[in-house]
Amino acid sequence: QVQLVESGGGLVQPGGSLRLSCAASGSFFARYAMAWYRQAPGKQRELVARVTSSSSSNYADSVKGRFTISRDNAKKTVYLQMSSLKPEDTAVYYCNAAVGVKDYWGQGTQVTVSS
Repeated sequence: QVQLVESGGGLVQPGGSLRLSCAASGSFFARYAMAWYRQAPGKQRELVARVTSSSSSNYADSVKGRFTISRDNAKKTVYLQMSSLKPEDTAVYYCNAAVGVKDYWGQGTQVTVSS
């Protein structure tokens, strides 16, 4: 079992920044592919960014150049640094761990971009 706990969401003005954190349990965090997804009201959950066990990363086109995913294996934590935020980034952000054929999810953290 892997437990994921997100933090760092909140209300931010357009153009602002936030950093999300996801703390994971488990002894083999370094082996997990980690990702951030988001789900806006009335929309499907979508992949925002993913980082592999070798720290290779990929991003949704909508966030490229604005968001950065990173991981700290010693702290068993993955981060999502979000900059130049837009109202359309408003969503619940979920942390995901891919462990073999299993997927684990956090409870989500709300990010609201509004003036």
